[in-house]
Amino acid sequence: MTDFVHLHLHTEYSLLDGAVKVDDLVRHCKENGINTVAVTDHGNMYASLRFAEKCKKNGIKYIIGCEFYVVDDYREHIDQHADHLILLAKNKAGYVNLVQLDSLAFVDGYYYRPRIDYTVLKEHTDGVICLSACLAGRIPRYLMAGEYEKAKAFALEMKEAFGEDFYIEIQDHGIPEQKQILPLLVRLARETGIELVATNDVHYLKKEDWEMQDVLMCIQTKRTLDDPSRMKMQTHEFYMKSGDEMAALFPNLPDAIANTRVIADKVSETDTPFNLKDNGSPVYDKSLIPLYTADDGTPSPEYLRKLTMEGLPKRYNPVTDEIMQRAEYELGIIIKMGFADYFLIVWDYINWSRLNGIPVGPGRGSGVGSIVAYAIGITNVDPLRYDLLFERFLNPDRVSMPDFDVDFCTARRGETIEYVRRRYHPENVAQIVTFGTLASRAVIKDVGRVMSVPYSDTDRVTKLMDGKSTIRELLGLNIEKCRKKVAETENDPDAHDEAVKKLADQESKRNSEFIQIYESDETLKRVIDMGLKLEGMPRNTSMHAAGVVICRKKIADNVPLSRNGEDITTQFDMKEVESIGMLKMDFLALTTLTDIKKTLDYIKEDTGEEIAFGQECNDQGAYQLISEGDTDAVFQLEQGGMKRFMKQLQPNCLEDLIAGISLYRPGPMDFIPTYLKNRSDPEHITYLTPQLIPILEKTYGVIIYQEQVMQIFQNLAGYSLGQADLVRRAMAKKHRNELMAQKDKFIYGDIDKGGNIAGCLSRGIPPEVSAELFAQMESFASYAFNKSHAAAYAVVTYQTAFLKKYYPKEFLAGVLNNRIDKIDEIAKYVVYMKEKNIAVYPPDVNASKAYFSVQGDGLRFGLCALRGVGIGAMEKVIEERTQNGKFRDFEDFLMRCTKFINKKMVESLIFGGAFDSMGKKRAQYHAIYEELMRRIAAIDKQKNSAQMSLFGDIIAEEVPKVAYPDIPEWSTAELLSREKSVLGVYVSGHPFGAYASHFTDCNFHTGLLADFEEDEETGDRTYHQIKVDDRVTMGGIVASVKKINTRAGAIMAFVTVEDLYGSVECIAFPRVYEKIKPYLRQDAVVRLSGKIDIPSEKLPSIILDNLEAFVPPEEAPAAEEAPVVREQVLWLDARALSDEDFEELIETISAYEGDVRTKILHGGKRYEYAVRLSRALTAELRTFLPESCVKLV
Repeated sequence: MTDFVHLHLHTEYSLLDGAVKVDDLVRHCKENGINTVAVTDHGNMYASLRFAEKCKKNGIKYIIGCEFYVVDDYREHIDQHADHLILLAKNKAGYVNLVQLDSLAFVDGYYYRPRIDYTVLKEHTDGVICLSACLAGRIPRYLMAGEYEKAKAFALEMKEAFGEDFYIEIQDHGIPEQKQILPLLVRLARETGIELVATNDVHYLKKEDWEMQDVLMCIQTKRTLDDPSRMKMQTHEFYMKSGDEMAALFPNLPDAIANTRVIADKVSETDTPFNLKDNGSPVYDKSLIPLYTADDGTPSPEYLRKLTMEGLPKRYNPVTDEIMQRAEYELGIIIKMGFADYFLIVWDYINWSRLNGIPVGPGRGSGVGSIVAYAIGITNVDPLRYDLLFERFLNPDRVSMPDFDVDFCTARRGETIEYVRRRYHPENVAQIVTFGTLASRAVIKDVGRVMSVPYSDTDRVTKLMDGKSTIRELLGLNIEKCRKKVAETENDPDAHDEAVKKLADQESKRNSEFIQIYESDETLKRVIDMGLKLEGMPRNTSMHAAGVVICRKKIADNVPLSRNGEDITTQFDMKEVESIGMLKMDFLALTTLTDIKKTLDYIKEDTGEEIAFGQECNDQGAYQLISEGDTDAVFQLEQGGMKRFMKQLQPNCLEDLIAGISLYRPGPMDFIPTYLKNRSDPEHITYLTPQLIPILEKTYGVIIYQEQVMQIFQNLAGYSLGQADLVRRAMAKKHRNELMAQKDKFIYGDIDKGGNIAGCLSRGIPPEVSAELFAQMESFASYAFNKSHAAAYAVVTYQTAFLKKYYPKEFLAGVLNNRIDKIDEIAKYVVYMKEKNIAVYPPDVNASKAYFSVQGDGLRFGLCALRGVGIGAMEKVIEERTQNGKFRDFEDFLMRCTKFINKKMVESLIFGGAFDSMGKKRAQYHAIYEELMRRIAAIDKQKNSAQMSLFGDIIAEEVPKVAYPDIPEWSTAELLSREKSVLGVYVSGHPFGAYASHFTDCNFHTGLLADFEEDEETGDRTYHQIKVDDRVTMGGIVASVKKINTRAGAIMAFVTVEDLYGSVECIAFPRVYEKIKPYLRQDAVVRLSGKIDIPSEKLPSIILDNLEAFVPPEEAPAAEEAPVVREQVLWLDARALSDEDFEELIETISAYEGDVRTKILHGGKRYEYAVRLSRALTAELRTFLPESCVKLV
């Protein structure tokens, strides 16, 4: 077989272009005896470390490279042709140069793609091999243009820069242009003395994978396979060819083939880009860990001790011997393990945040168990008071980095990150990349769209997918491999247990309905097969929500940087940057902290009272609120299931709350009945041994926390807490070999074997009792919760409950203002407030602040909460009112504010009721506002003209007066519809309110949709009060109707129905649609029945069985009459609109495509469209046309 090394290869990290999975690449190389391979992704180095790790583990030599985009001047953000150029790292220096170039390309050179220029390239040639690239390289471009001398001059320029490390690249994928320039490239090489090298532009692994790459390109470009104009490869030759296949392409150029090995041999096997162990994992580089420098130059260990000793008296009075011993113990371990700098860095940015008024959470995770962290202010929960253990956080028997995750106020978290950048130098701090992938459900949808498969067909498939199982798992393709593993591991208990567990898991994920579709539908089988190939590939990059990396050295000398929008991130993900030795910190955003901060501000503003939470969490009013289940907007307790549990639990102290938060999770939930029974009757709790009482009495005999497991090992068997934590971890991971050994030590000890564990027997506990206890811990360890984390979050829960109990209006104002752009949540809380008799007032130009504010017995909408008004403009309105007094009337408002608001803004204010207090009807304001604004504009124009010098004073006092027309107010339905169009919710009333009492027999309302829990990893929701196929009845108002044609040519409809709590989409398939279509009128009050459907990645909907118009009993006709159905036509008189406004009107109505004929007059012509009627469309039309110009006949 011909010796050949691939030096031009694109992995899956050439996003939605390369179709070579890194794992598959390395497996292919190993199976085919390929000992060296390079990766050269388009413009990035995302795959570098994971590729190197896999190669090292499998004994394959890796070459790190990149296909760069090179322009004449990377600093010019204009369209420039970007040449392709392959750069390969020969050694560590070469890798650093590639990293620096690629970072510069993203950070400074990014313009649609990352770019460098030839000037900066020549400054980074040390340790770098350069290949002239594909047809998109500068040399091939010159040759195709007939400019041989330019190509030659450029080649010599590159030879001067790179010396013998510059190669002229030749390729043959069957593309005519490549065959055309091949002789010229050979001639050029001979005339310049530059060596040739043959490559294949690898985009997929095997020849038959060409369609896989084709589909990826379509996903990227949003095209379909049957689109003749789409971007695609010209041939199917872009695969990883064998050496013989490559040699056959260039039979007369054997040196070009041989030079691939020459280049590979130039790449050092000792001076490598990464320092990797034989198993592929990086050697941890401690020189990258940042150091803390105290202002006075005190060494970090001494400075940490100083801060701790200064902080203890502020936390404890008196500082007892026990407290001092705990602090000294922790300091000893922290300093000995080399983590003093780490503690100080965390303290530094938390301290800066608090000094600058940025809310920081009381703690998060196991770090709350440290008294040092508590003393210096990293955390704010007393670890001694709640029996929290330092060893759960930092264990001298387990060497690993500690990890302080810190919650910050959502609104100001970015300020803390900016401080860290300044403090440790911008080039040493970056946020971290994360990759969105082609996940199972998403890839089926993407592939189906690309293959032009109807959405209804792919939706049938994705409905069967749980969002967690892969396509392989749903098809059961892993089961046979798992069975073999079970058989192979019979003699290894730990491995056998793991294999049995994995087999059971795979068998449970196998989906027979999914398989049935796969085997019976050829089109969907093709979609699923392609999805199987693409699943898991990276689709896009984004910024990790919380991760920030801090390095002692310049990051771009070690890890490549990239750009995600305006943010700069590492190109390596969170695990990778940590693995090489960089410090990763999590700056988490917690909206609840912002809720609390705003509430405290509002309380001070409204009452002058300043509230500061201390360590005591014992107000019984707060616990009463929780016990009553009144926990809407209370941190962690808002969902229906938790509300019900709190009513059962009736907590009266923080320990109860900590336990409740820890128990209400999958697994521990099974122990809730036992816990509640024991709590109600503590006299009858039985303990296996009295030594358990001090450990378990606060949780009524139930093991809830990981810390309790550790204390049992320590107090009953003599383990150190560090040893106990290791056993707890082994229990959680079910390592049977380790547990068998530990069980013997737990019962009998190991002192007779030279160990230091006394064992339960030495402390008077019979072997059968300790064996049973060990078994109990073993079964529960994987469910036990970290008490440190629960305690910190329970404090936040208590604080929100306290504020809601005593300052409900200020608290709800804070909550609403933090969710000002989330209309569904605003609507939910508005409904809640009305239920609790907290008034909700519409906006008012004379009373509203910028956002929700407390007024009287309720809350008033802020002006900035209206849609379509512009925050800046409303802030100027408020500023005008503050400086010059309230607005006397509508005319006065317009006179003073027209200079910074427009007609649409005024109309939004009218719709929202912002002028109601001025005494006129909304319909009257709406009838005259345009004319009034026109007159004011004329006055302003007159003021500014030259002739105004004589009469300026007279005109300035002139306020235009307009006679308000004597017209009725809009109908209730119309008024509320327009109000909701700008506020997002009904405030003055609800169109369904007058009818709700007639539907008390219905078993469904939309409020039930808010009772769910969301999986943190997948985002999947579990609804507590509804499930798929539940039969439901509901009353409501038709908000909108969207009709579509099925493939069979029939009509079906999507009907949005609203009730007092929100809205739900109802689906009428053709048979039902034909029956109910007479009643599908906007604003019609209806009674419906159907069954619940919860589509994948969508909100629940109702599949309709029936829908009928509701007629109040007093209006019911004496005899049934068949409804009369006639065609409606919407007439719009747009003759007064400018061409520009008319174009905007057409663009607006195009978004409401439907089947209601619409005729529009403009410019002497009549235009016809078909629209879907809805309140939203009506409101938008009114922003263009007066009511008289909109007619439905």
